Amino acid sequence: MTERCSTTLAEQCSANNPRGRRPVPRPTGARDAGAQRTRQALLAAAAEVFVELGVHGPIRDIAGRAQVGLGTVYRHFPSRADLVVAVYRHQIDECAALAVELADSPEPDRALSRWIEAFVEFLVTKHGLGAALQSDDAAFESLHTLMLDTLVPACGLLVDAAADRGRLDPEVTAYALMRAVGNLCILGPGYVREDARAMVARLLAGCQLTRP
Repeated sequence: MTERCSTTLAEQCSANNPRGRRPVPRPTGARDAGAQRTRQALLAAAAEVFVELGVHGPIRDIAGRAQVGLGTVYRHFPSRADLVVAVYRHQIDECAALAVELADSPEPDRALSRWIEAFVEFLVTKHGLGAALQSDDAAFESLHTLMLDTLVPACGLLVDAAADRGRLDPEVTAYALMRAVGNLCILGPGYVREDARAMVARLLAGCQLTRP
């Protein structure tokens, strides 16, 4: 009986794979790379939806923009809170990385201006995530601290470089500058993104020293 079963199994395997080749599984690295691309697409799509519709924007819209199914969204981010936190952290990392990239610029005042422009865009998304920051969910409590711990030192690189080159008032600190920019970026009726950009530009011009 055992011999007959073994023979039958061998025959079945031979029929399914006539050349005797073993199925080749998809490499783990390829799966990981694909999952990472999907995650990045979801983060980008969620950021757009949060800016336009707030953090309660439909998950279906996010899935559609990322060109994936709803199940894929929930496999990567089991809850809306997980997705909101991930978007926020992702943008903080991007802002911090930009500061490092600009730190060696030969024109530190212009490098600071460019970074502040990026920070303003970040704050627009942050206001879209305001409900998350006020949530009772413990996952959101650390977001404000995360922003300060990551972005103030990043801004400090550019502030110090500009001050050392005589392009920025040495009394200006990264924390004070970011607080001022943040206040100017609180949008409302009659005060839109373009107004915030213009006011931030005036603020920065007042902090910069005249070029020799």
